[in-house]
Amino acid sequence: MKSLVLALVAAVVLPLAWAQSGDWAEETGALTHKDGFVDLYLDAEGGRILVALPAPDEEGVALRAIQATGLTAGLGSNPIGLDRGLANGGEIVAFRKVGDKMVAEIENWTYRARADNPLERRAVRDSFARSFIWSGDIIGTGPDGEVLVDMSSYLTRDALGVRAALKEHPKGGVYQLSDDLSMPDVAAALAFTDNVEFDAFLTLTSDEPKSEVSATAADARSVTLVQHISLVRLPDEGYTPRLFDPRSGAIDVGFYDFSAPLSGQVGQAFARRFRLEKQDSSAASSPAKEPIVFYVDSGAPAEIRDALIEGASWWAEAFAAAGFPDSYRVEVLPDGAHPLDVRYNVIQWVHRQTRGWSYGGGLTDPRTGEMLKANVILGSQRVRQDRMIFEGLAGASKTGTGAADDPVQIALSRIRQLAAHEVGHTLGFAHNFAASSNDRASVMDYPAPLVWVGQDGNLDFSAAYDTGIGEWDKVSTMWLYRQYPDGTDEDAAGDELLESAWASGLRFVDDPQGRGVGTAHPYSSVWDNGADPVAALLDVMRVRKVALDRFGLDALQTGEPTSRLRAVIVPVYLYHRYQVNAAAKMIGGYDFHYAEAGDANVGGSPVPADQQRGALSALVATLDPAALDLPDRTLDLLTPPLVTFRGAGAGAEYFAGETGAMFDLLTAADTAASQTLAALLHPERVARLIETERRNRNALSYGDVLREVEDALFGEAETPRQAGILRREQMRYVSTLIDLAANTQATPETVTQTNAYLSALSRRIVSRSRRADPVDVAVRDELSRRITAHLDRPSPPLVPSAPDVEIPPGSPIGAGSAEACWHCDTTLLPR
Repeated sequence: MKSLVLALVAAVVLPLAWAQSGDWAEETGALTHKDGFVDLYLDAEGGRILVALPAPDEEGVALRAIQATGLTAGLGSNPIGLDRGLANGGEIVAFRKVGDKMVAEIENWTYRARADNPLERRAVRDSFARSFIWSGDIIGTGPDGEVLVDMSSYLTRDALGVRAALKEHPKGGVYQLSDDLSMPDVAAALAFTDNVEFDAFLTLTSDEPKSEVSATAADARSVTLVQHISLVRLPDEGYTPRLFDPRSGAIDVGFYDFSAPLSGQVGQAFARRFRLEKQDSSAASSPAKEPIVFYVDSGAPAEIRDALIEGASWWAEAFAAAGFPDSYRVEVLPDGAHPLDVRYNVIQWVHRQTRGWSYGGGLTDPRTGEMLKANVILGSQRVRQDRMIFEGLAGASKTGTGAADDPVQIALSRIRQLAAHEVGHTLGFAHNFAASSNDRASVMDYPAPLVWVGQDGNLDFSAAYDTGIGEWDKVSTMWLYRQYPDGTDEDAAGDELLESAWASGLRFVDDPQGRGVGTAHPYSSVWDNGADPVAALLDVMRVRKVALDRFGLDALQTGEPTSRLRAVIVPVYLYHRYQVNAAAKMIGGYDFHYAEAGDANVGGSPVPADQQRGALSALVATLDPAALDLPDRTLDLLTPPLVTFRGAGAGAEYFAGETGAMFDLLTAADTAASQTLAALLHPERVARLIETERRNRNALSYGDVLREVEDALFGEAETPRQAGILRREQMRYVSTLIDLAANTQATPETVTQTNAYLSALSRRIVSRSRRADPVDVAVRDELSRRITAHLDRPSPPLVPSAPDVEIPPGSPIGAGSAEACWHCDTTLLPR
């Protein structure tokens, strides 16, 4: 009886309690109302953001939207990558009523069925996991069934994965999200017709912060970032996706279509692009109904801002060539506009403690590949590094002259190109690392400055960086954006365009072949120049020699510490580093282009043996001790920096050394030699040399490479100091070979041939030591001992090679940087 009474009381009280808590007017009456895509009710005193979601449908879904997540305010650490302006690529979120809860669910659009049958679509949907990421109480119901939800905890969750980013970096630390110190920024909430925008303070705490956070945060034990979340109306169905073509230079949005017929492919992709429609669809050329507009960060300095606008504006020419005149422009971001507001395509000028990569990405509809909002991050420190490099080459006295060799003007030329490059990613274009071999045919390459020695013996900077969009950029823009008349076979028209481009000599090679030093394509490298990478290497070595011969105090501006020369000399001494990698790709190189079945020219071919031998000779010449030597007058100028709070003595920008205050020339030479030897003896390159020789006995062989390097490194030096450099190179050579033989990724043939060569080299070293001076004898005995230790060891617990030297960052940045994504999107962090 007692239980029956309690049940009756509960039946009466609970509905009354629900009616009272669900009183819409009571909950929202004192709050600030903003009408928009969804209505916002802002509680400034309580620190809450309430959102009115539409009435749930029969499946309980109240709202489906595209969500973007980013950082309005970041950490300022390039290695960790939590930058101001960072944003992910977007996802579709569904807010679903489950009982008395509102659940946020990320939909899984990687797997889908593009079929009319709803049961077929559901079968695929239910075969792969969705993700529930949040739930909150429903606190009120409106007269038409709409529901009121407190979204505060949704906005203050670690949606971007900042804790994971800090934890994964060795100098980050393990942090926890502080509930007490994390809250939505109620005053920053924005509501518009097709989107709502939110900022929230995220405070992460740690008792054991590490150095990278300590370097940038006011208090590394309590780090506050500002996270931004956008909820955007799903685009209408007026957009027509374009199927991805690997020859096009476009960026793909891949997915699996399990409704594909058996004659088709399950793995498919759309090309990522903005929506453009002609005002006059029947005209070959017509302005767009809605132009693409980019906005430059108004917080950039005036000279930088003007350069960014100019460089980013180059794309207008490409769109005009694609039939869209006056359909693309660049302006300054209006005052008061939020950079992460999805209504603006923004180029942000972002500050970090150290220089680092720039990025171009943005918000994409994962269903179609339609680009909805561009986010470009340009790091402010890189341009200063460029200026320093050119002061090292041309002299700081040229700074401010406005002449062709003015380091500031050259650096601004690089900024224009960089703006065009990163905007290009957001427009839908991948890297083209073969463009430098096509007379700089694309801004989507990584350009090295084109400097040469003039007839007067001086360095010529008149064409250091190109201006304007390249020929390949026009081709890829036409393929991606051209609007064809009704009835046109668009696939056939696109095929014709790309075949014509290939026939004209234009190349397209993307990241997988361009970045790695061991990759095969002979015309795809980063920070290189020239149709002939070997001739370009010879030119670069001449530029390097002129610059080093003249290197001195003129590389500094008046008032700068003379110790700064230790930083300036690094990119000058290693000026050839990237062209070395480019020339090395001729050795064991394999030329090909992306193709489809039915194309006129398919397949690939090894680089001819004579070209490979020419590359080998040029690369071995970079190991010449005379090329790596520096005169005493230069060495004595390279005094050590004062280590200060500002990090002026930090080691990343300097050559490592074991000589204390005195500049360590041998370590600098070892660093340069390591670049060449690592490129020549990369496991993939050696494997291709062995395979190519198996197919063609007249090909350049792995043994040929080893013999030529050995002849160069075990010969006679001209001076005692150069003899010291040669001995250090010998040690590096043997160590590189030991590492190669111990590399678990090396092929069995590579290991076998390398060990056989090392055994024979050890015998030759002992034989030569009988005729050498005492120092040479000691070094060669040590080399022989290390080779024997390597060959005799039963397993690889300890590799008896010299430790690697740390290579300083390059032009504009070297190894170990934060770039993680192959097309430079801003999606760097896990959800």
